[in-house]
Amino acid sequence: MNKFYITTAIDYVNAKPHVGHAAEKVQADVLARYHREVLGEDTYFLSGSDENSLKNVQGAKKAGKTVEDFVAENVGYFQDLKKQLNLSYDYFIRTTEPRHFAGAQKMWKLMDEAGDLYKKEYKGFYCVGCEEFKMEKDLVEGKCPEHNCEPEVVEEENYFFRLSRYQDKLKKLIESDAIQILPSFRKKEMLSFIDQGLEDFSVSRSRKRAENWGVPVPGDEEQIMYVWVDALSNYITALDYATEGDLYKKYWLENENRVHVIGKGILRFHCIYWPAMLLSAGLPVPTKVFSHEYLTIDNKKISKTLGNVIEPQEIVDKFGMDGARYLLLASLPYRSDGDISWEKMTEKYNADLANGLGNLVSRIVKLSENLDITYTDQELLEALIKNNEAEIKHSLDEFDIERALVLLMLRVREANKFIEENKPWELAKNDAAKFAEVMKKLNLDLAAIARLLVPFLPDAANKIKKVLADKEAIILFQRIK
Repeated sequence: MNKFYITTAIDYVNAKPHVGHAAEKVQADVLARYHREVLGEDTYFLSGSDENSLKNVQGAKKAGKTVEDFVAENVGYFQDLKKQLNLSYDYFIRTTEPRHFAGAQKMWKLMDEAGDLYKKEYKGFYCVGCEEFKMEKDLVEGKCPEHNCEPEVVEEENYFFRLSRYQDKLKKLIESDAIQILPSFRKKEMLSFIDQGLEDFSVSRSRKRAENWGVPVPGDEEQIMYVWVDALSNYITALDYATEGDLYKKYWLENENRVHVIGKGILRFHCIYWPAMLLSAGLPVPTKVFSHEYLTIDNKKISKTLGNVIEPQEIVDKFGMDGARYLLLASLPYRSDGDISWEKMTEKYNADLANGLGNLVSRIVKLSENLDITYTDQELLEALIKNNEAEIKHSLDEFDIERALVLLMLRVREANKFIEENKPWELAKNDAAKFAEVMKKLNLDLAAIARLLVPFLPDAANKIKKVLADKEAIILFQRIK
């Protein structure tokens, strides 16, 4: 059996999750379900929380809580996403777990043994929001373009990683698609970054500046690992890398599908810094990195300052679990940022789900109430082929989830159009044989649509399968005002 290992980014837990966090988790869930439930692959799906950042320390101070209590409370909100959005991940890694500390320190020692770590005094611009030192060329009018704030000027003695040593190796890995970066224009972006020349980067900070929070540097009590160094290692520490556990061997060492799903803002860390660290430690690199775009709200960046944050539970409360999944997936294009608003979401929900898929299910089931419709596996297979199964699979293989969903909803619209054109309610009165033929086709099409829906809207897919079997009409998606 083929194996497939997929991870989301681990999130800072200095605040509650918003729709941007949720969209990434649902995207990864679609891919995990596709490989597990459609392709039948041995799939392991990981999510988690990044708990060792300075952001969390500052957030705890602001809230008047200990860091431990602050982090534990906010982690709970991220873990709640699993139930809210029907996520199927196998494990949620917390980077404060002892096995994560042990794994991160083990990897550090290997990088040190490889001669890739050295200590020097350093002065630079540090953005706490990015948890990253910035070059002057990275700033726009003196500010971090990602967080629109001036970075702190930090001067101290830190450990550095010899990233420059891996420039040629990384370029070859990315050019050859040994590390495949999707979408393809992001690959060009990373190669362009490499061609500018890779510079060694800081991988630790003083215990004082870290406020004694984070993974200690082995053999140096005065240093804490730079948050990205410990955070990136979660992808293997969660598999029990520290003890060379069975999960680590199965899904990292003996698996050709090691996939990261992350936002475009952290692409460099996952395509350059992380593979370089793995090469240094003598470990396999990821095979694919899928970089998704961002969601905006009313064409503005999601920001607590602007007061435009939408929490995932708010969307679930209004549109239901599968409605929320659909809107998050359909609103995030493959190659550009997507925008949502309550008005846009309501309009799309009603058009695609209530009036589209939900209406189709109600009409077919109601018209089939008095018919004994049976079909073979071969007939269902043929219906899947006719309903763009190959194109939808191809889109998912390319991680173009939005296109796969567009193709699927096209089948829904075509089925509704077929009903309007053939008027089965009239055939029921005038041509019983033709009526039975039309309804068998529609039942087959709906069964195929339900099968194709599984990765996207698993709950709705199961409900459709049940109503087709029971012939009891239900309101799958209630129209919303």
